[in-house]
Amino acid sequence: MREYELVVIIHPDLDETATNDAIERIKGWITEAGGSVGKVDRWGKRKLAYPIRKQNHGQYFLLNITIAPDFVNGLERNLRFLEPVMRFLITSINA
Repeated sequence: MREYELVVIIHPDLDETATNDAIERIKGWITEAGGSVGKVDRWGKRKLAYPIRKQNHGQYFLLNITIAPDFVNGLERNLRFLEPVMRFLITSINA
């Protein structure tokens, strides 16, 4: 198991419930794969550097996660198809 930081940008027009559902779905994928979520840090709504899907703002979240390295590709695939997620970045902490 390795530690990673996952930064997710969620669509800004979603209400609190839909945003929390998206984060819970991501956390569910991680725990189903045998990983764990250490901390979820909500950075709030911020201006994007460039428009994404005709949006100038996004809701930023930082998740400290521990997962097996072979599950990273599967997590990226799931995040790519999750509609509320505009962008994401997974970086290894202890590479």
